[in-house]
Amino acid sequence: MIFCTKVFVDTTNTFVVIIVSMKRMPQKPTPSELEILHVLWDRGSSTVREVHDALGEEKHVGYTSVLKFLQIMTAKGLVRRNESQRAHVYEACLPAEQTKRQLAGDILHRVFEGSASQLMMHALAGRKASREEIEELRRLLEEYERSRR
Repeated sequence: MIFCTKVFVDTTNTFVVIIVSMKRMPQKPTPSELEILHVLWDRGSSTVREVHDALGEEKHVGYTSVLKFLQIMTAKGLVRRNESQRAHVYEACLPAEQTKRQLAGDILHRVFEGSASQLMMHALAGRKASREEIEELRRLLEEYERSRR
């Protein structure tokens, strides 16, 4: 729960402070933050060192950079930190599927004006899909059709 303080001035120059509570939605992750989220989704709860080591397998990134990203991601509501142990342990706030669905929905509405068919056509035109991927898409479409009846 985040608390915001708003200050209002009335005509007699008396200050009134109102505390407003509001639930903050997690912000969209940047590409670098998504890389860290992938590590947390794959490994589960992890220390900064574990995230750093996992990222280091793919590309060179400094330990302090990973720490800073995780601190920013905590403030953004993307990860939560367990401080009960000496080494802080981080975990993703949302499961991978929920985050992916939110990002896809955002792209669908912002870029493709809500057209799922335009999104799929552009996604498939951008690269060659494997036979397994196309079969999975057909299965998902059939499942979607059945659920709408």
